[in-house]
Amino acid sequence: MTRHIDMFPTEDDRRVLEAVRQQQGMDTLDQAAEFVLRRHLRKGVGRLGTPRGPRPVGRRG
Repeated sequence: MTRHIDMFPTEDDRRVLEAVRQQQGMDTLDQAAEFVLRRHLRKGVGRLGTPRGPRPVGRRG
């Protein structure tokens, strides 16, 4: 199942997406937006692997 979401980017968003599109050699701003989103998700998921629970406080050694 493919989902479609309509975005209404600002002019700043369009400039960033245009720069990404040119840098990555893509044909459309939609491709650039998908690239940015996927990259953001991959980086975010990567951070989940690092435990951030409570740690003991005090001197080491």
